[in-house]
Amino acid sequence: MSKLHLVFGGRVSDPRTLDFNDLSKIEFVGVFPDYASAEKAWRAAAQRTVDDAEMKFVVVHLHRMLEPNLGATAA
Repeated sequence: MSKLHLVFGGRVSDPRTLDFNDLSKIEFVGVFPDYASAEKAWRAAAQRTVDDAEMKFVVVHLHRMLEPNLGATAA
């Protein structure tokens, strides 16, 4: 499976949290096949909104959500 990464962002009530104000206004930057390309897209989106402290973009490791036990070792 590819190590998919999702990049999205939006306006938050507190920049220290992931409490997005309006989920209907979330900006989806895209889904990327590796962390390097996701980070590049995240940096571009974050730089575009650098003067707005209430805008926050994040990278989500979709592969970890889709197969959470992939990295787990047998006990």
